[in-house]
Amino acid sequence: MRRSLFWGVDSAAIADQTLLNCVVTNFGQPDFWGRYLTTVPNVNEGLSKEEITFMRNKGIKLLPIYNNFQEAIGYSTGRVAARNAIFNAQRLGINNDTFIFANVENFFNIDADWLMGWADAFDESSFRPGYYNDPVEGDFNEAFCQAQEQNENVRNQTVLWSAEPEPGVTRKRDIPAYNPESPTCGGNVWAWQYGRDAEICPIDTVLMEAQLFNSLS
Repeated sequence: MRRSLFWGVDSAAIADQTLLNCVVTNFGQPDFWGRYLTTVPNVNEGLSKEEITFMRNKGIKLLPIYNNFQEAIGYSTGRVAARNAIFNAQRLGINNDTFIFANVENFFNIDADWLMGWADAFDESSFRPGYYNDPVEGDFNEAFCQAQEQNENVRNQTVLWSAEPEPGVTRKRDIPAYNPESPTCGGNVWAWQYGRDAEICPIDTVLMEAQLFNSLS
């Protein structure tokens, strides 16, 4: 693996010893693990301090995700979502300067105002803003490009985690060349979820550039 790339996973389930064993045995040792800051019923289990300690003891960095919203519409709701994410990151003891990713799904209604609200709220915090997104399907591309044009924080402070393309889950030693899709207006695409819904373990597989990996705790 090129030294500038790092391999990891994300999961809706808690990263415990059983799930880690499944991942290591079938895919490899993850450099990082994407997990959700809060529990969303029937969707995902939320992080705990104990889980974070478990990851750190295994030498795995945490990729924090916030997903307690069903659409991304409106400046004030974007700010509220960001403040909730920031509160939970502080509650869990996540290190300052860590990027926290809004889970903006391709089936959401999305507008530029929400993306600007998210970025502006983070500018007033000790954390940094990111968007998990699909730049190909759905509303994100248009909304992000509009927000980037209008808002300095979106343009200069945000990082993107792309869900496209999706060549499929692989083992750590068989990763694809790093080639995530980006919005038509560009952006800092520092992570790529290239494989979804592995059959043998309930995880997705992710590649990450060093700039993002080095910021994680």
